[in-house]
Parts: sequence; structure tokens; C-alpha cells
Amino acid sequence: MVMKMTRLLLLLKPFTVSPPRSHTPPQIVQFLENRRKVHHDAINFCQAILQKKSVEWKAVLRNNFSPPINDVDLVVTVGGDGTLLQASHSLDDKIPVLGVNSDPTRIDEVEQFSSEFDATRSTGHLCAATVENFEQVLDAVLEGQFLPSELTRSMISVNARHLSTYALNDILVAHPCPASVSRFSFRIKEGDKPCSPLVNCRSSGLRVSTAAGSTAAMHSAGGFPMPILSRDLQYMTREPISPRAASDLMHGSIKHDQTLVSTWTCRKGLIYIDGSHIYHTIQDGDIIEISSRAPVLKVLLPRHLL
Repeated sequence: MVMKMTRLLLLLKPFTVSPPRSHTPPQIVQFLENRRKVHHDAINFCQAILQKKSVEWKAVLRNNFSPPINDVDLVVTVGGDGTLLQASHSLDDKIPVLGVNSDPTRIDEVEQFSSEFDATRSTGHLCAATVENFEQVLDAVLEGQFLPSELTRSMISVNARHLSTYALNDILVAHPCPASVSRFSFRIKEGDKPCSPLVNCRSSGLRVSTAAGSTAAMHSAGGFPMPILSRDLQYMTREPISPRAASDLMHGSIKHDQTLVSTWTCRKGLIYIDGSHIYHTIQDGDIIEISSRAPVLKVLLPRHLL
């Protein structure tokens, strides 16, 4: 079956590089310039491929577009996971997204520069294409041979009001100052029925990840990778002050029919959604609910994740 995709949005990571400081080593300046050129070439390549196809399309820099995204049949992001994440915040559960990793990490470069600087780039974990296979992947999508998968997103509510942004990767609830203690309590519920004891916690915050985000910060902190299509969530308290107190409750799963309910007991707090750019302020006494009841996101996933 051929998918009726006639309108595409090409969402682009900006390809500008900040002017180097006077003391920046020349090899780093050259490396950054090379990165800019590779990304710029990838954008031109993707546009040239689209010009050959029988589709209508437009290109927009990711910092210039106005959400929500609608009136298109497919979104193609060119950049890395960050560009795909930004697109996800403006998409419902109907429009699929295809990620193109414009500048994948090269192991030889990482090894070459390891004693001078970190040469890794975006992981491109959710990106199914690079310039090497973009046309092949795009043709498979347009011909209905490559279908999107449905990824779980997190829904957040504060005092029974849903936030408008859904998290594709993870949520961090924490004090605005990283050196300050975050105080909160939480428990897992299924409907109105408690599924776990109430945990009173002093820590560096609370992180909740989806399956898609379980290989990122959650995994780095000691969490476990989840099957990419899992509908469950995973939570972990960050650096609990009394780790042995209720230690088996500091990290666990939130099943698809459950909700994590937390009461914030600090004067100030923030809910970060998929990184530091999107956040919501909270205050003492606010009740935060996190579940996987958000609309799914349709993503064309790399084959090795399925």
C-alpha cells in the first residue's frame, strides 16, 4: 500500500557556529567549521532529493517555525535527536516524523582528538536516516514499505491541569538551584487506589523517563534500558540523601495504567521537559501527576531498535 504523503515539512537545525573566543585552539575552530559544513551539505543534499520527488515540501529552521505542526503528511528533521525532540513537542499522534542525522559521530575522529577535546556529536538514537541512505529510506516511507512506530510520551499535570507539552524522552522535577535539596513525596497509583507506600524524599530531584528516553540520562544514572515500544515509564530519585531509607522504592516502573503522584514541598521548583529549554514552575504544595496517557508519537525508527 502506498502512503498518501504529498506534503512534507523539512525541519532544520540551524547551521551557524558561534564566533570562537580568542583563546580557542585552532584545531577546535577548524573542527567546528567542518561540523557546520557537513551539516550544511546534509541540508542541501536532502533538499536536492526532495526536489526529485512528487511531493510538496517546505524547509523551515527549527528556531523559526511556529507550532503546532499541521497540514503536512510527514515531518523530516535534519540535525540530530534534539531537532527530532523539538518537532515532537509540536506534533499530535497523527503526523509521523523521520529523523535524519546530519553529522553522525565518527569513531576515528573521536580517537584522533581524544587527548584534545570530545569529538562526539548527536547520538541520533531515534534517527532512521543519514545522507547515506536518506533517499532509500524516504522512498520506502512514500511507498508504504516503511511504517512508523508508536512511541509512548509522558503526560504531566500540575494541580489537575495538564501541561501542553508531552515528554518524549524524560522529565526532571527539581529545585532551580542544582546545589539545593529537592523535597517532595510520591507514590504510585492506579486510578484512586495506591499501589505503593508514600515515600518522603530529600534528594536532587525526581526523573521520569519513557522507553525512548531510558537509554539517555536515566541509563547513565543507573536505570535500565526499556524496549523501545514499551508503554511503561521508569522513575528514579536523584542522589537521595538517605539512600537506604525505602531504597527499593527510589527507582522503579510506572505501568501504563498507573500514575506517579508527587507533592512538592519546596518553596520553588521546576519541571524540565526533554532537557532544559522547556520547563514549568512549581511551588510548595503543588501536586504533580505523571503518566503515559499522552498521545503517542509516530516515528520512523531505525531498524536496529525494532
